Amino acid sequence: MACAEEPVVYITETGRRYHRGDCCHLERSRIPIPLSTAASIGYEPCGNCNPPPPPEGIAAPAEAAEPYRLNVAGVTRCEAAELDRMTRAVVVRHVDGDTVYVSIPRPPLNMRSYESLRFIGVDTPETVHPEDFVESFGRQASAFTRRNLLHQPVYLAFDWQLRDRYQRLLAYLYLADGSCFNAVLVREGFAHAYTRFPFQFLEEFRDLEREARERGRGFWGSVETYEEINETRPGTNP
Repeated sequence: MACAEEPVVYITETGRRYHRGDCCHLERSRIPIPLSTAASIGYEPCGNCNPPPPPEGIAAPAEAAEPYRLNVAGVTRCEAAELDRMTRAVVVRHVDGDTVYVSIPRPPLNMRSYESLRFIGVDTPETVHPEDFVESFGRQASAFTRRNLLHQPVYLAFDWQLRDRYQRLLAYLYLADGSCFNAVLVREGFAHAYTRFPFQFLEEFRDLEREARERGRGFWGSVETYEEINETRPGTNP
């Protein structure tokens, strides 16, 4: 017997509830998400459109009083972080290779339900900076992030600094399999380890960048590409 297909519900970029597809609250944005995922992240049913109830056995996570900071928790390797202690979110908009917008239905203190988020410890080639042209391999890095993260559930962990000077959240993004997407970007040659400011996994990310360069991954695939990126990289980008 074939298994019944899991119901799909919809969320908005800024809301904390999930909806049926014909709900009037979806006029401005409509993001499809499996019902079980919506419930496990912490979205609640809309009181207007009567969507399906949360599946049995799936409880919404408790609201965290404080964000999970890896430097305070003493996590020394990025893959050793604990998913069940992290803030759960959905990537609802993609900006470029190292910046996205997330919806956080149960935000900790000092956070909002809709946040611009910059990945900690990485710098991808520029594509949308108002003062710089598109850098070599920027579109590929941006497409990689979009393909892997857009409309996907993620887990957020933080470091010593919660926001940058533009008030974007600074976070490590983890996937359901426990992998740190920040590290994946560096390991696959889509980002440099951004060592201008200290962060918990600085040495680990340096090692990942060295590995990517030695194996010719991503923009390290040719000397010409590497030199072009470094000639055009803005020295003061956050």
